[in-house]
Amino acid sequence: MLAGDEPGQVILRGGGDVTLQRSKDSGFFTDAPTIEDLAGQVTEALGGQPVTSVVVDNSVREGDLFNSTWSTDDIGAGNVAPLGAVMLDAGRTDPTENYSPRSNTPAADAGHALADALGVEITGKVVSNYDHNESDRAAGLVESAAGGARVLVVTDAGMPAVSDPGLPLVQAAQEAGVPLTCLPGPSAVPTALALSGVGVGHFAFDGFAPRKDGDRRRWLETLVDEKRAVAFFESPHRLGRTLDAAVEVLGPDREAAVCRELTKTYEQVRRAPLGELAQWVAEATATAEKGEGPGIRGEITVVLSAAPETGPADPADLVGLVEEQVASGVRMKEACKTIAEAHGASRRELYEAVLASRR
Repeated sequence: MLAGDEPGQVILRGGGDVTLQRSKDSGFFTDAPTIEDLAGQVTEALGGQPVTSVVVDNSVREGDLFNSTWSTDDIGAGNVAPLGAVMLDAGRTDPTENYSPRSNTPAADAGHALADALGVEITGKVVSNYDHNESDRAAGLVESAAGGARVLVVTDAGMPAVSDPGLPLVQAAQEAGVPLTCLPGPSAVPTALALSGVGVGHFAFDGFAPRKDGDRRRWLETLVDEKRAVAFFESPHRLGRTLDAAVEVLGPDREAAVCRELTKTYEQVRRAPLGELAQWVAEATATAEKGEGPGIRGEITVVLSAAPETGPADPADLVGLVEEQVASGVRMKEACKTIAEAHGASRRELYEAVLASRR
């Protein structure tokens, strides 16, 4: 729990624990802390000062809170819930049942429960609006706004309609003639561009890197000749795979910067060639797996430099890169194609250079 910026405001910051209970009498997890416990601690810490608002900070969870491979039908079936950083009874609407229907808004539910326990009056209504239901929600939300209600779209981390849900609602409001505006908040993109040390006279923002290996590789191939710097988001759990793929497609010498936890306590910016960055992440991950370090955590923004303004590479200088891919299981023709395109060389000449080196 943290004190908010306004008098009487408290912030419930989720840390990833899903076992918080509504009460000891009806909680799902035995001996887990309860909302009542938390409310008592807040009241004691404030010395009787009334609480007027509760804010839920769910930012410890990066990216999508609902896995793209899950089915939304499983929420009602009691199998899964959007994975919030703070949840009551792991999202169960009835904590006495293992397969109770789960909540679409577990973090908001925790905030409501804490507000109730603290005696805070809530006058608004929380409506879930995420990737899998936002198109269906848009018409109803616009109708409410047209009828005089104020509709506030809030996301866990990214800007609505850009890196998070919101676009269908914006379009529906525009089509209905309902006025809307945006309250800009801090953005990782310009901060990363400024701190990266990568030349960014012109830049593009590509959102999150594709999750699937094939999609990621095809996306990286479009950046081979990109003359602008490119900023994108990535999960710390996928960062290593993305950098490894970037080395294969773009080459180990393309400059980039990994920007982590920008504007926060553990802010870190590391600029280096892609090959060095990939090695750094691999070593940090290996250390974490041994329990000897934290690994790479937090919200990640990567800034990739523009393609270098150079002539075609000498095929003989690229033979080693081809052989590395072949050793990892890639067919030689495919490796020659990828490396040649990444370095502006002739595929045929590179293929012949590899054959010549083997004689």
